[in-house]
Amino acid sequence: MEPMHATTILAVRKNGQTAIAGDGQVTLGQTIMKTSAIKVRRLEVGSGILVGFAGAVADALTLLEKFEEALGIAKGNLPRAAVETVKRWRTDRVLRNLEAMLIVADVENLLLLSGNGEVLSPDEPVLAVGSGGPYALSAAKALLRYSELPAADIARESIQIAGEIDLYTTGNPTVLVVGEGA
Repeated sequence: MEPMHATTILAVRKNGQTAIAGDGQVTLGQTIMKTSAIKVRRLEVGSGILVGFAGAVADALTLLEKFEEALGIAKGNLPRAAVETVKRWRTDRVLRNLEAMLIVADVENLLLLSGNGEVLSPDEPVLAVGSGGPYALSAAKALLRYSELPAADIARESIQIAGEIDLYTTGNPTVLVVGEGA
């Protein structure tokens, strides 16, 4: 079976607003299977928490479920829930084999959760994962530094730029926003 490629996820925080954008293309080998997959979510638990996921869909949804459980226990505290999710991910015999990454965000935090036991907070208020992640990250950093665009527009434009370079990115993102004026 040929490898499946999917998703570019980008999160940007600027001026009290956080945006997360997810490209919806799913490719099997050289064939585009779907262009409208939704891999960004606004969570019910907590206040204003956004999640984007990349990797195997079933694995990502399992991790998302575990993160939501941890978020409920942590009473909406995003960093605490992120650490608890990653601890469980690394120590549980079944979960440790899941192949996915999560970006979780609110108006104060951007965090990347990985199966390697990492909870990473970036130096700059931008994070990206997935096949077009490096391209979207580069575009977002430039737009953050040299434009007056709000977070949602930076996220949208950056995914579109990634789509011009990465074969596995359509450049047609779903964008969710929390914070001032959202």
